[in-house]
Amino acid sequence: MSSAGKAEKKAAIDTASWMFNVVTSVGIILVNKALMATYGFSFATTLTGLHFATTTLLTFVLRQLGYIQPSHLPLSDLLKFVLFANFSIVGMNVSLMWNSVGFYQIAKLSMIPVSCFLEVVLDHVRYSRDTKLSIVLVLVGVGVCTVTDVSVNAKGFIAALVAVWSTALQQYYVHFLQRKYSLGSFNLLGHTAPAQAASLLVVGPFMDYWLTNKRVDAYAYSMISVLFIILSCSIAVGTNLSQFICIGRFTAVSFQVLGHMKTILVLILGFIFFGKEGLNLHVVFGMIIAIVGMVWYGNASSKPGGKERRSYSLPSTKSQKHDGLLETSDPDEKV
Repeated sequence: MSSAGKAEKKAAIDTASWMFNVVTSVGIILVNKALMATYGFSFATTLTGLHFATTTLLTFVLRQLGYIQPSHLPLSDLLKFVLFANFSIVGMNVSLMWNSVGFYQIAKLSMIPVSCFLEVVLDHVRYSRDTKLSIVLVLVGVGVCTVTDVSVNAKGFIAALVAVWSTALQQYYVHFLQRKYSLGSFNLLGHTAPAQAASLLVVGPFMDYWLTNKRVDAYAYSMISVLFIILSCSIAVGTNLSQFICIGRFTAVSFQVLGHMKTILVLILGFIFFGKEGLNLHVVFGMIIAIVGMVWYGNASSKPGGKERRSYSLPSTKSQKHDGLLETSDPDEKV
């Protein structure tokens, strides 16, 4: 296949992967919002544990059917990943409880510079001036859209700090493990989902009781609420898988930058389905700024010198057969 054909094929797969992530992420936000706001199921940590339990079940079935090939992930790396991932989930929930919505949004925005810092320090990535400016423009646009009141206290600041750094480390580690051990997305999920499900289902009910003063076993389950829980778990399988695919293909920084497109879509869909009282000129203006920044970032980072590793040498285990989904494995110097 010619280089032009390979580039077109990669672009098509990248676009499909990204759209898969956007659709599942926005879908699960809307379903969870209905589940929590309408039906009062406010047990976010336990629900996340159920998400990973469903993902574990799917990976087990696919492994039995032969769609997932045997692979190896050292226990030490698995424990590090689960530690980062669980601190990310718990930290985000606690940050939302202890901080204002405005500061919570600022904390989420700060994941981009933190992810950039990790890439610069650990992967020796160099960003061009245009790439840096485009990231700043995205931050400004999303900030204008989402940040309203900003108030913070000491414990809220610590919770946000833990949430931001653990999330950035977890997303960086996804890309790191996939490259180091030649793991496909389903392979990596097959290793990490069972550990996350077990730990979150043990810790989740206690964490949710601390956050909400409600017990998950005392919730008044109904047929509709159970159906929404099942729907949420089903969509979460796609969300978890698409996150691993996208980070593996794009790196954590690109995932964060382009991920704010989901924030814009959630705002738009919120205005459509839940009323237009929040739609005003400065929100629309912020959306436009953010979208321009995302387009600029995509263009700037794809140019020669836009985002490159100065020196990168990552030890890799023997190449393993990937799962059914196509993923990039080119050891390019360009990210």
